[in-house]
Amino acid sequence: MCMLDTLLLNKARVFALDDLERIFHEKDKLQGEINVLEMRLAENDAKMKVAAQEKIRVELLEAQLEKLRNELAQRGATERSVFDLYESQNNVFNKEAPLLQNNTLLQNSSVHSLSEELSLLRSENMSLKNDIEALREELSNVKNTDERVAILVKQHSLMKSSLQDLESKLIASEEDVSKLSSLKVECKDLWEKVDTLQALLDKATKRADQAILVLQQNQDLRKKVDKLEKSLEEAVVYKLSSEKLQQYNELMQQKMKLLEEHLQRSDEEIHSYVRLYQDSVQEFQDTLKSLKEESKKRALDEPIDDMPWEFWSHLLLIIDGWLLEKKISTDDAKLLREMVWKRDGRICEAYMESREKNEREAVSRFLKLTSSPKSSGLSIIHIAAEMAPVAKVGGLGDVVTGLCKALQKRGHLVEIVLPKYDCMQYDRIHNLRALDVVVESYFDGKLYKNKIWVGTVEGLPVYFIEPQHPEKFFWRGQFYGEHDDFRRFSFFSRAALELLLQSGKKPDIIHCHDWQTAFVAPLYWDLYAPKGLNSARICFTCHNFEYQGTAPASELASCGLDVHQLNRPDRMQDNSAHDRVNPVKGAVVFSNIVTTVSPTYAQEVRTAEGGKGLHSTLSFHSKKFVGILNGIDTDAWNPATDTSLKVQYNVNDLQGKTENKIALRKFLGLSNADVRQPMVGCITRLVPQKGVHLIRHAIYRTLELGGQFVLLGSSPVAHIQREFEGIANHFESHHHIRLILKYDESLSHSIFAASDIFIIPSIFEPCGLTQMIAMRYGSIPIVRKTGGLNDSVFDVDDDTVPPQFRNGFTFSTPDEHGVNSALDRAFNYYRNNTEVWQQLVQKDMNMDFSWELSTSQYEELYLKSVARARVAANRAQGL
Repeated sequence: MCMLDTLLLNKARVFALDDLERIFHEKDKLQGEINVLEMRLAENDAKMKVAAQEKIRVELLEAQLEKLRNELAQRGATERSVFDLYESQNNVFNKEAPLLQNNTLLQNSSVHSLSEELSLLRSENMSLKNDIEALREELSNVKNTDERVAILVKQHSLMKSSLQDLESKLIASEEDVSKLSSLKVECKDLWEKVDTLQALLDKATKRADQAILVLQQNQDLRKKVDKLEKSLEEAVVYKLSSEKLQQYNELMQQKMKLLEEHLQRSDEEIHSYVRLYQDSVQEFQDTLKSLKEESKKRALDEPIDDMPWEFWSHLLLIIDGWLLEKKISTDDAKLLREMVWKRDGRICEAYMESREKNEREAVSRFLKLTSSPKSSGLSIIHIAAEMAPVAKVGGLGDVVTGLCKALQKRGHLVEIVLPKYDCMQYDRIHNLRALDVVVESYFDGKLYKNKIWVGTVEGLPVYFIEPQHPEKFFWRGQFYGEHDDFRRFSFFSRAALELLLQSGKKPDIIHCHDWQTAFVAPLYWDLYAPKGLNSARICFTCHNFEYQGTAPASELASCGLDVHQLNRPDRMQDNSAHDRVNPVKGAVVFSNIVTTVSPTYAQEVRTAEGGKGLHSTLSFHSKKFVGILNGIDTDAWNPATDTSLKVQYNVNDLQGKTENKIALRKFLGLSNADVRQPMVGCITRLVPQKGVHLIRHAIYRTLELGGQFVLLGSSPVAHIQREFEGIANHFESHHHIRLILKYDESLSHSIFAASDIFIIPSIFEPCGLTQMIAMRYGSIPIVRKTGGLNDSVFDVDDDTVPPQFRNGFTFSTPDEHGVNSALDRAFNYYRNNTEVWQQLVQKDMNMDFSWELSTSQYEELYLKSVARARVAANRAQGL
């Protein structure tokens, strides 16, 4: 069978080579024809050039001919005038002959001269006629030449088309040659396989020969054994001594034993290497499995009592306050934290018993509980510049609060560190108090004091850092937009790590967000891990790569980082401006985990356009970079319990949505004449990223389609704010359009509930939360396919998407045509497919955009990172 395959392959190879030779021959022949045609084409080009020169010469001759004709006409007139003069003079002479006899000689001489002049003119006239005839002949020749040129041009076009045909044939032949070349390569591969098979066949043949030889040897041995058995029988018969045979057998047994021992040692050595590898893998898997099981067990366990999370967070802050005030030890604080973490009923009882007692007695009562077993969850600390609702500018604040609450519900100890802004919503902070302790942190070569405040926000324990710095970093009346933001947040990042160090915390994860806290990653590894704050893995989330916080490299020194060491291409040096440092790049380089807020955006930022200069860095660190779609806080955004609404409603009772639309129209002064008139909502920051020109177009397009439009938002860009103020003034008294150019949290809830359609035409959108909130409230989203919008909204008319996931209207091109297409389709569904629209609303309201799935993905990243760290630590300790 193998030989047959070899022969077939040989035949195929021969046929392929013959075809290759034939095609090469045809190629050479075609090339020769092309060369001939090119020569003829060159000849025709030369002839055409000559013809062009002849044409120019003919034009010159025609000009000369015209000139000669003019001269001839002038001379003819002169000649006629001379003849007329002569005749008149002759008549005068005949009449006056008698009177002019005396002048006869003079007249004769005049006549003679005139005759000579006449003959001269006649000769010149003849020469001109000859010239004209010659020119006419040349002109006819030129016409013939023009005809020849036309023929040559036609031949040239025919030859050019032939040449194009030949070139197409040549291309086809070259493709055939390339195919044959690939076939040649395949043949080569097949020959290599044949050689391999031949080698295997030879090897098998050799083995067969060896087997035959072994069989023959076995037969010989069998014969010898038979002879020995006969000899033995004869020896037995003749009672010969068996001592020699016994010694021989013992010797053979010893040799067999030695061989078995050698084989056993080899097996043991191999198995030891295998076991070592398996043990290493098993150790990592066991560690990861135990962490997952502990996390799941903790998440599934029912709390010991029904105390709210806010109570436990408050209790945790009391313990940390005692630690910072040196009233309890670090070990005791750790054990008490773990009891709070587990929501142990004993610590709850201790708190209840000591509420009426003084602080010293309370501390004593708590210290009796310091025998708690280890906690099963992770200790996670978020360091951020925003947290909803107390310090919110954009989606970052919502994400920090939503993610932390979800992690807390899964059994993890979650804490947040924020700057203490003067413009926070202090009424949303519960049990806010200052600790009787001062944390000193380094900046600009000095130590500055920081006042530490604690409180609970949305049931989460929060530490607020108030720098005692003369520049009043966080007493500016706004969160961002200051000229010294780089200094403000680098100071805060170091002060936050100093707080963790001095409070004795041993977190498993430190999670920082955006460029404002990106300094945490290099500060942690360069300065604080060597000081003992080394238990954590660093996770960095960039919510928008548009904002990277770059600054002159020298400014990095203020927070104590080494500019010389960090202003390098592989660390914090900006990829575009090499005299500047980039905090976001530094966080990407120094963090153990790097995330962004949607899978599509994670792909987009690895491109030159989307990465804003960091695409190469993100690609280099792609193994630790992942996109996780944000969720929303389904407790805060719930139309069934939302106190901001006129009427609460749910997926099974949508009448409340209509009533909210009527209430919003009345509040904004819009027409209530048609309850079914569709309302389009838009809640956004008016910045170029959000597609402000498309929002403006959507306002007018909605009006053309007979709908109502409500916009809520403002712009930090002056000319955009002025432009929309002009539009707002134009529609100030309009019955169907209203623009509210500010942010109003309560009003935003009403717009989500009242609107039928919600438009988000972003140019780029890392994640976006408003499309999820809109669907939660039964408002159908219209979005451009980018970033997180592409990961959460799927077009109702897209047959490539399973029906259960189709939840809105999408468009791709960032222009008015795309907006028109999506709006027109949405209005058509709303007006002409009422039942389908109702089903779409209910489907959207039932979709799960909670933090559950996103949190599980973060938890998985946390656990893997911690497991790797523990394995590395065990190896370092020789365990």
